[in-house]
Amino acid sequence: MLKKNVKFFLIFFCILILLILLYLKFNKANETAKPIKETPEETEEMVYKSNIISDVNYTTKDADGNEYIISATQAEIDFAKPNILYLTKVKALIKIKNSDNITITSNFGKYNSDNFDTIFSKNVIINYLNNQINGEYLDFSLNRNSMIISKEVIYSNLENILKADVIEIDIKTRDTKIFMFENKKKVNIKSK
Repeated sequence: MLKKNVKFFLIFFCILILLILLYLKFNKANETAKPIKETPEETEEMVYKSNIISDVNYTTKDADGNEYIISATQAEIDFAKPNILYLTKVKALIKIKNSDNITITSNFGKYNSDNFDTIFSKNVIINYLNNQINGEYLDFSLNRNSMIISKEVIYSNLENILKADVIEIDIKTRDTKIFMFENKKKVNIKSK
């Protein structure tokens, strides 16, 4: 009889444990299926974290009185580096004291609001007087006083068309370096 009671107790105990495990598993599955409701504070926080700004415009002047104005249809702030903005449909105007203005346009840009350095990319066009430079990449730096345009560079004016890998221009002195990456290749110049 004692043997029978022990058997009955063990079977009952196993069934009880099995039912508890099934209940816990079923209950946990129902909890994960329920929709999570956001509190109003969480919703506001999500909207606040939006990092897209439309129609931006930044202006700065250097110690010499030169003015740099950049605008874009859209800017995206990098949360990891809040001083970096990724721009779309970029236009820049450089007003150099005692000289003519330079305009720059591109599809995209990367603007550093701390030092005003800007990288223009995709369909870059620089206009200065009757000169135009087209390329795919422009590194513009007020700190270095330089513009370095590269990738499929074409310089044209009223008289010539020039093709090169890189054109580097000193903003203050207007000294210009035009070169190819490979020594075997030469800058291509055609008269109009």
